[in-house]
Amino acid sequence: MKKQFVKFFIVGIVNTGLDFILFNFLIWLTKIYQGEWLGLLNFIAFSLATINSYFLNKFWTFKKKESSPFLKFFLISLIGCAINTSIVYYIATFVSPFFNVSQLLWVNIAKLLAILISMCWNFIGYKFWVFQK
Repeated sequence: MKKQFVKFFIVGIVNTGLDFILFNFLIWLTKIYQGEWLGLLNFIAFSLATINSYFLNKFWTFKKKESSPFLKFFLISLIGCAINTSIVYYIATFVSPFFNVSQLLWVNIAKLLAILISMCWNFIGYKFWVFQK
């Protein structure tokens, strides 16, 4: 399980990078830094990174050659996305930035915290329900 978690962590770094890049690109494109529309931007970025995550986790982390139910993966990921988006939305919208940081940096700090929390949920769900042996 330790080796799987390390692989999961590496996949997580790749997907986190993808998620952050897409999220910041969408923020740059729209100039949205808070509110409900920020939640939509986060959902889009998170969803695209999650699709990438499915394939990397299936074939490398958990080495599932046979059919793995994408519906189970999607359900766990959808709950993870709700956790992630809720944290980003709440912090970016209702918590004032500490230490006079910019709105963009504050949103990214919220995103990092959200990723760490949703990552724990996703690992447990993937390990014990989606990619179980």
